[in-house]
Amino acid sequence: MPDLEIRQVSKRYGDKVALDGVSFEVRAGELFGFVGSNGAGKTTTMRIALGVLAADSGEVRFGGSPITHETRTRFGYMPEERGLYPKMKVFDQLVYLAELHGLSANAAHKSAETWISRLGLAPRRLDEVQKLSLGNQQRVQLAAALVHDPAVLVLDEPFSGLDPIAVDVMSAVLREKAATGVPVLFSSHQLDLVERLCDRIGIIRGGRLVACGSVEELTAGACAQLIVSVPEARPGWAKELPGVQVVSEEPARTVLELAPEVDDQLVLAAATATGPVREFRRLRPSLAELFRNVVAGEPK
Repeated sequence: MPDLEIRQVSKRYGDKVALDGVSFEVRAGELFGFVGSNGAGKTTTMRIALGVLAADSGEVRFGGSPITHETRTRFGYMPEERGLYPKMKVFDQLVYLAELHGLSANAAHKSAETWISRLGLAPRRLDEVQKLSLGNQQRVQLAAALVHDPAVLVLDEPFSGLDPIAVDVMSAVLREKAATGVPVLFSSHQLDLVERLCDRIGIIRGGRLVACGSVEELTAGACAQLIVSVPEARPGWAKELPGVQVVSEEPARTVLELAPEVDDQLVLAAATATGPVREFRRLRPSLAELFRNVVAGEPK
């Protein structure tokens, strides 16, 4: 499968800059998490990728070529605001949408049945969408994005309103699609889920992409934290170490924050000099902590 590329995309609404030269790629077979505060530009970026909005400048490419109408028929899109016909039955709706994407009637019926079963919607297949719970409507919306076997998936807040079981089902589906080589781009405010699922993450702030990479890459330059347990240590043993800040100190357990240039082996040597070390481990910043640090300067 080809890659999806967002290249220097900008969008303005009057004096409001919605996107300012946003660039990133979603590689074939990759789960890419797109995160940012409300109004940061996530949905605008996705709508431009789908052709729902036109960019003022920049372009979207798939497989190295500019996106065309024909290309976009191969995209699967799940909007944050549900784009379903409320009075249409679940099965009929999925068949209709599959046929709009070019599937034959037989293929559309088969695919609709497959995704209804896969997403646990069989008991509701003949219900009107408006009569479903919000969680089941979300499942139908995902089925609508998948029913034509898309070459790209773009999902805006797909986990919103789902219970834990539905989250597991949707997570498994996204992993399966990525495993077939499909680029999967999705936004979410559930950062623990993004961290667990995604190969790479892009953080957008005020219409600009301010960080992009794996969690490991994005936290590589961050201040590291260490947990050090030295039961016989004297109080304050780490306070004089250069480049080291004591985050908390309890009997036999100290949490330290190290500047990027500090060698943790020097800290270990200092700890050992005070007594036997029972625990010495590095804490990796979570995506939530990284996100808070990155967006801290976001304009209000």
